[in-house]
Parts: sequence; structure tokens; C-alpha cells
Amino acid sequence: MANINLKDAKRAKNDEFYTMYPDIEKEIAAYVEYNSDVFKDKTILLPCDDPEWSNFTKFFAQNFERLGLKKLISTSYAVDSKTYKYGYQVTMFEEGAPQYDKSKTKTNGKIFTLTHDKFGDGKINIEDLEWSYLEGDGDFKSDEVTKLRDEADIIITNPPFSLFREFLIWIIESGNQFVIIGNKSCITYKEVFPLFKENKMWSGRTEWSGGMWFETKNLDDVDKIINGINMKNVPAIWLTNIDHGRRHKPLPLMTMADNLKFSKHKEINGKKSYDNYDNYNAIEVPFTDAIPCDYYGVIGVPISFLEKYNPDQFEIIGSDYNIKEGQLPELVNPEWIGKIDRGYVGGERLYTRILIKHNKATK
Repeated sequence: MANINLKDAKRAKNDEFYTMYPDIEKEIAAYVEYNSDVFKDKTILLPCDDPEWSNFTKFFAQNFERLGLKKLISTSYAVDSKTYKYGYQVTMFEEGAPQYDKSKTKTNGKIFTLTHDKFGDGKINIEDLEWSYLEGDGDFKSDEVTKLRDEADIIITNPPFSLFREFLIWIIESGNQFVIIGNKSCITYKEVFPLFKENKMWSGRTEWSGGMWFETKNLDDVDKIINGINMKNVPAIWLTNIDHGRRHKPLPLMTMADNLKFSKHKEINGKKSYDNYDNYNAIEVPFTDAIPCDYYGVIGVPISFLEKYNPDQFEIIGSDYNIKEGQLPELVNPEWIGKIDRGYVGGERLYTRILIKHNKATK
């Protein structure tokens, strides 16, 4: 049976979005470009998927040979674990299959696997996918899907955002490599930020600005119709622990003096100096491209910095959440009287800040 959190996700509005094929293609290409053998002889699991509709399954099945995969596994939730406001109709793909079981079509999840050339035509692609019903409803936390997780080398998917915390914990427990999509706000979760700080997870290749466009089945919440497809823009980002070249690209920076004189940001340009926090022993830098290259103290930056974070160039000290929890007492201004849940400048409480330093090797 689906757990309580899956039932909560069932009630959540706009919880499920379908990733576009070109977005998957662009993201995966970055890992292959950095390491051409990154997927070679690997078993990839696509959980929380919907193989009959999903572009994840289509992409990896179509590129099975090019990537050198050993096995592709894709699982879906049962129909009864989702909300179909406009009704559910079994697909011709399922209904026309010899293993179709009317008693299972709504209560059981499905598993799709790809390992070999089923038809003997000399190629392995989406036509060679084989499927069956799962014993359960496809909940990723079930013993059935967890066993598949432990078989896999890499987990790739766009999980329901309402289940993101649990899903990430489930992945981290496995020790597997992964490429997943999450809402940008997840960066502030206590389960997520430490992984960035400890260099166990980082931003994918795709830029954060502008969000991502997804196909949506919710006809009441459509932002745009593109080529007849109902689309929704979501502030979503790719997260991974697989290396890619963009992660090691140095961020070009000016000196503090040049920023104060030439910065395109009015909050910096023309000032005599950068602002110091009222309550932290650090300077406030509200824009990533305004980080001075010649300041080696602690710097507070917005969470969007993590998109450009290069571990060869910077060290993450913590966040204002860590200060609130008493983990960085040395950064608290002893003369400050008041809250330390966020950085303050001129008495004004700012948004969440990440605290960084230039890497010693870059000095």
C-alpha cells in the first residue's frame, strides 16, 4: 500500500510534471562530454517514472547502445496512487499487451526493463523494452523498488516535489550516483544544503535562471501551449553527484575596487565599500558576479551562488541556518543584540545567505 506521504502527494496540486526530451538530452550530454564512459556498463534506474509517457525512459532506451548501458530499469506508480482529475484511461500500449491484467492496471505499478536486442534486428532501443506489473504500487520506499535501487548504479528521475526530501534520503542511503530534478527551494532544506557543503552533491549543468518548462496534465494550471502541449514553468533545477565540466569552470571576478567602480549592480557601484553584516563577521555580496576576487574573509552570498559553485575556487563555510543552530559561533558579532536567523544589514533582515571563502589554493 502507498505510504502516508504518497497519499499526501496525491492531494498536492501541481505535484507531477513531465520533463522535456531536449532538457534531458542537454543535461546528460554534459556528463558524457566530461567522461565518455560515465554510463558504460552501468545499470540505470528511473523510479517515480511513468514509462508510457516519460521522456526519461524514451531517452535512455533510444540511447542505450550509444551510452553503453548494461541495463535500464524504469518503474511507475500505480494509477490508484495518483489523482486523475479528468479521468484515467488505460493506454493502448498496455491494453494491447498479452500480459495486460484488468485487475492490476489501477492497483499495481509497472516495471520496464531493457537489456538486449529482443527482435534480433541488430540494435537495442525502445522497441526492445519489456514490461510487467510490480507486486506493489510502485512506491519508491517499498522493499520491491528499494531492491531495484540496490541493483542499480545510477538513479535518474524527476520525483514528485512533495516527496523530494524522502526521495533524496532514499538515494543517499544507497550510495549510488544520481541525477535528479528538484524545486529550487529545496536548496534551503536541512537534508540538502549539507550535501553541497560536504561536496556530496552539486548543481547539474543546466542554468537555474528562467526555471524549467514541463508538460502538465493539469489543464487548470497551464502557462503556455507549445506545439499543442500544455506546459508549466517551474523554478526547478538539476542536482547530481556526477561530475561535469561546468562545475570546474572558474567564475570570472573583479577586484573589490573594480566592483565598487564598475559593477553593473547599483547596490555595489559607487559605494565606498561593501556592506558588513550587523550580526555576522562577514561582508554581504548580493550578486554572485560581484564577489571580489581579492577578499579572503567570509562572504555572504545568495543561494543562487550554488549554480556557479566551483569547489576548486571556493569553500563553503556554512549558512545562516548553521549560525542559528550555534555551529559557527566565531561568525556572530558579539555586540549584536537580536535574532541571528538571517543576516542583517542596516537593521534590514535579508534572504537566506550562504557563507563562503575563496579556496586557499586560489590566493
